[in-house]
Amino acid sequence: MRKGVLEYCILSVLSESDAYPSDIIRRLKEVRMMVVEGTLYPLLMRQKNAGWLSYRWEESTQGPPRKYYSITPAGRLFLHELDASWNELVDSVHHLRQRTDNKPSITINNHQ
Repeated sequence: MRKGVLEYCILSVLSESDAYPSDIIRRLKEVRMMVVEGTLYPLLMRQKNAGWLSYRWEESTQGPPRKYYSITPAGRLFLHELDASWNELVDSVHHLRQRTDNKPSITINNHQ
């Protein structure tokens, strides 16, 4: 489940602007989604292989060229589908929790 949520979050970040992997990690950490490079790179590669992301190399003044990722039109379509699925899931859990919260609490007495 966490991997799926991370993939969704990566596409969400890249839907705003192209980003270097360390920028993606920083954005995810800002919203308390803890992720490390060892987790991020395989997900980026998987999304690239699925056609949801592309990348380009940019020269850097601080070392070797950097790989910047961007979301593709197919990635935007997939993100739109994920948005719908996410909203449906959140709504379902919310309704379930409302029903559970409205039930009277059960008290268990342990008499010996």
